[in-house]
Amino acid sequence: MPLLLIFILVPVIEIALFIQVGSWLGMWPTLVTVILTAIVGTYLLRLQGIAELIKLQNAMQGSGSPIKPIANGALILVAGVLLLTPGFFTDFLGFILLTPPIRGVVIEWLSSYFTKNPNVVFTRRGQSNNSENQPKDTDAVDADYIILDDEDSKEPGNSGWTKRD
Repeated sequence: MPLLLIFILVPVIEIALFIQVGSWLGMWPTLVTVILTAIVGTYLLRLQGIAELIKLQNAMQGSGSPIKPIANGALILVAGVLLLTPGFFTDFLGFILLTPPIRGVVIEWLSSYFTKNPNVVFTRRGQSNNSENQPKDTDAVDADYIILDDEDSKEPGNSGWTKRD
């Protein structure tokens, strides 16, 4: 339900802001502003993304935990999607996510949410919360399958895509 509200409210907010800003500035300055915010946002996104990638590489080489660079990188990616989406509201949210202190607050909030939420279970590979009911081999997958292309069949099918001589 919250996702549905987001998909309804965000376009409504964007349309209202376009109308309001367009009435203040006019059509062409409004469009130029939207394009400029996308260009500036992409530039900032590139700078911060490269910086987080360097931090991740350093962490992977043994000088720290890669969790924060990965989380920052994910939020920078979300900021990039928001900045490339045309509109003032999404640009505002994207620029907000590009500020490191705000990203830190969002990461803290998300980590506390996921650790306190009883519907989310974190396990390490090979471990489980209920070891009696789950197999110890985590690489095994039980699945049903159907053979779609049988090599023994020489006659072409009649799907409409098969060329007949």
